[in-house]
Amino acid sequence: MYQKDYLLRMIAMMMKFIGELLGLIRKGELEKASEVLEEGYRRFLREDAIFFRNIPGEKLTQTLLQEHNYTSGHLEVLAELFNAEAELALAQDNRKDSLEYSRKALLLFEFVDKEQKTYSAERLDKIEAIRKRIEELS
Repeated sequence: MYQKDYLLRMIAMMMKFIGELLGLIRKGELEKASEVLEEGYRRFLREDAIFFRNIPGEKLTQTLLQEHNYTSGHLEVLAELFNAEAELALAQDNRKDSLEYSRKALLLFEFVDKEQKTYSAERLDKIEAIRKRIEELS
């Protein structure tokens, strides 16, 4: 129960963080947003962003779950970070990176949605929005 409460608090903090990050992107403060995003990886997942960026999408869940003992809660946090990365890359007019981060975010959100026993309309909305972004970028 303690671990579940911790993960719920972490996800709530993450949502606030993502909201602030997206606000920076909307304001056009892209350099600041990039710095904040990098800090987010270290703060929430205790690894540098490059660690996650270098894992191929097809090996992402297996690598993190089996080799690094991450939970589905961690994967949901990572999905949020990748989704923010995709938004930032798109704002920087980097369609290639936006597509890559969108695909990784979608993969993780779909995995979490399948594994979680609770229904989340918010998660399903994100999945649909990411699919739409991928379609537009492809």
